Amino acid sequence: MRGLGQFPLGKLCRSLLPRLALALFVLWSLRPPPVLVVVGPPREVVTANPLVGVHTRLTDEVEEWKIQRTLQMVREMGAPWTVEFFPWAYYEPQPGRFDWSHADVVIEHARAQGLTVIARMGWVPGWARPEETTPTYLDAGEYDDFAAFVAAFVARYRGEVDHIVIWNEPNLSFEWGYRPVDPAGYVEMLRAVYPAAHGANPEVVVLAGALAPTLEPFGSPVGLNDLDYLRAMYEAGAAPTFDGLAVHAYGLGFPPEADPAADVVNFRRTELLRAVMVAHGDGDKPIYITEAGWNDHPRWARAVRPAQRVSYTVRAYEWARQHWPWCQAVAMWAFRYPAPLHNYQDYYTFVTDDFRPRAVYRAVQTYTGNEQ
Repeated sequence: MRGLGQFPLGKLCRSLLPRLALALFVLWSLRPPPVLVVVGPPREVVTANPLVGVHTRLTDEVEEWKIQRTLQMVREMGAPWTVEFFPWAYYEPQPGRFDWSHADVVIEHARAQGLTVIARMGWVPGWARPEETTPTYLDAGEYDDFAAFVAAFVARYRGEVDHIVIWNEPNLSFEWGYRPVDPAGYVEMLRAVYPAAHGANPEVVVLAGALAPTLEPFGSPVGLNDLDYLRAMYEAGAAPTFDGLAVHAYGLGFPPEADPAADVVNFRRTELLRAVMVAHGDGDKPIYITEAGWNDHPRWARAVRPAQRVSYTVRAYEWARQHWPWCQAVAMWAFRYPAPLHNYQDYYTFVTDDFRPRAVYRAVQTYTGNEQ
């Protein structure tokens, strides 16, 4: 019997290729059929508290049925508001060349579920920043390019998305391109974006801030205290450049009713930011909480117990409803991740990646009058 080494290569290939093709066909035929996604008739959110919201994380969700299911569950929880990230780098990969396909899907399904979307704007494409910089880096010379992107987004979704957040946590060095934070520079960004956005949609609500709650002092390489940063924004002439303030209001280990203090990070720190606005004659502008919440990881130092998280979340929604007439929405972080992160961040979610509701989801559903 001849060994393989004596078998002509051409004859061997002719012998194996049909078998390989058959195997590939069998594997192809066994694949699951595509999921048929039907948008369906428009729905409305039923809720006992119109401020209830969540921060969805659909940015990297690629399957349409999962986008639909996520937003359906948001509605079923009784949350009229959702915050979603629409990265500039994803939608304008080349100057002037837009790909809105993913955003179209998210916004279509959000509209069908009766949700009001607050769109977070940021994340710089490679062509708009120097090499070896992160997507949070944007030079002042490129502010007009960013403004043009925001205007294009606002124009496309006029009447569907009428709230936008400009940047994320600019008072942290990490979110400012690993540079020293610069309140005046951020205000300069707002000056470029604000007229462009309103030119595309006069009714759009431009939200500034989205400041990280932090106690970092002046000169810290990490960032700057959010109260000091907001004061510096006003000193730089920020008042005419935004319509409302986006606030991040994490509770850490404190209950939502805990008194605010300048040296404490808790949910009611929002009231101190409000006081800064009032002190600068901006008391007529609303606040939108675009991130907030508690974490119940069993080993994270800043976490609370699971039962506390459930109670604190519901009580925070209710506190805002009863005590903050200037607050338009409280969007907790984060409804669901497309895949587990395998760290403490997973314990912020309301729903697992495979759509199993956590206890906090059921509690909010009951609170809003949607218990099933």
